[in-house]
Amino acid sequence: MPVQNYDNHIRLSTAFHKVLAPILFLTFIGSVVNLVLSWGDHQRIYSASLIVVLTACLLLEAVVARTAALKAQDRAIRAEENLRHFVMTGKLLDPRLTPKQIIAVRFASDEEFVALARKAADENLAPDAIKRAVKNWRADTYRA
Repeated sequence: MPVQNYDNHIRLSTAFHKVLAPILFLTFIGSVVNLVLSWGDHQRIYSASLIVVLTACLLLEAVVARTAALKAQDRAIRAEENLRHFVMTGKLLDPRLTPKQIIAVRFASDEEFVALARKAADENLAPDAIKRAVKNWRADTYRA
């Protein structure tokens, strides 16, 4: 795996982003087309409607499951970075930092972490600006 940096740090889940989501999306589109084609046929309308509803539920469930996993991981990152900051300074991270800012500042090396966290809180930097400000990138290869 190449060295992680700003340009290649975004992580896609092959199973979700390249397999499951496209299949579910195409299945949903197909089920809607089937429903439209079944509109005048009273024997097929119920099953076509049911397929649309079930496919929509599966698509929603996949998105909710992915979102929940990322939310749990974001909480773990916040706790890890709070501990990291506490070890370095004896204080917790500034409460003005948003979860997205904390997630962004985790890429900073130990040498620049504290100063960048302070700057992010003081200037209310956007997460992308925080990542761009990192000079010595600290890889996170475990992101879901």
